[in-house]
Amino acid sequence: MNNSSYQQSFNGLFSSLLRWDDLSQFWKQLEQGEQNGWYIYAVGEPPPTTTASADTFNSFIQEIDQLLRREHDEHICGIVYTNHAVTPTMVKIYDPNNLGLSCGSSETPPLPGWVLSRELPVDLQPVQILPGNRKRWWRNLFS
Repeated sequence: MNNSSYQQSFNGLFSSLLRWDDLSQFWKQLEQGEQNGWYIYAVGEPPPTTTASADTFNSFIQEIDQLLRREHDEHICGIVYTNHAVTPTMVKIYDPNNLGLSCGSSETPPLPGWVLSRELPVDLQPVQILPGNRKRWWRNLFS
């Protein structure tokens, strides 16, 4: 896979996990599936060059779920998108504190806060600087 392949996947068709129950079921599906081979990319940090271990992957799923539920206090979720509900190869997770128009109706929709992918990520070069609290959360998660 090359950079253009990752960009094509990133810019492809995604569907929202609209309800919180949908998200819970999706996380469970990921945790029960093949957990090795996933890259975990915090947009604004350098892209990873190696895949996460199964333990790291599961820990990330648990931590990001807690963060989303705590900071996105809405009736619906609607900020996690997948390219395939059953066999995903890419998942975009939007930061509850930087949503803008994540539905893509804007000329320059915000980038997700995190991307899970089966392909080696490329630097998405965000225009906004990653806030200090997100950097600390990310670094504490993997320290």
